[in-house]
Amino acid sequence: MTLPDVIKRWEKRDRSLNDRDLIAALSALSASYQRLVNSGLHYEQPLTSASQQRVAAEVENMLKEYREAEQKHLGYSNVRDSDALKALVFLVRLAYGRTSGRPKSRAFVDFLLAQFPEKPATAATQEAGSRIIGP
Repeated sequence: MTLPDVIKRWEKRDRSLNDRDLIAALSALSASYQRLVNSGLHYEQPLTSASQQRVAAEVENMLKEYREAEQKHLGYSNVRDSDALKALVFLVRLAYGRTSGRPKSRAFVDFLLAQFPEKPATAATQEAGSRIIGP
């Protein structure tokens, strides 16, 4: 499961997820991972809204599932906490670059959904649409 998959799941239930909530949840997660990497302390900041808590919980669950799948297939987990921190920081920076900064902006959410469409078009479906026979 990826972050766009998580967002798509919420889209079906509740369209109130906006960029501020997503950025706040990702920032809180990156701060807790930075604390974990630098000092080894497991401490999470309390998040203010329910949507931020859901985002943080889903991202944590997504990372846990990935590590379990990697453990199952390889016999060990290759993803370190510092790697997860780098990915979270990348997402936060990408979010700040893609949002408009308005309180209810969904530009970053829409960007993620556009970059990872639900059913990408394949070459076979594109060729099946054209039935012109040439000489």
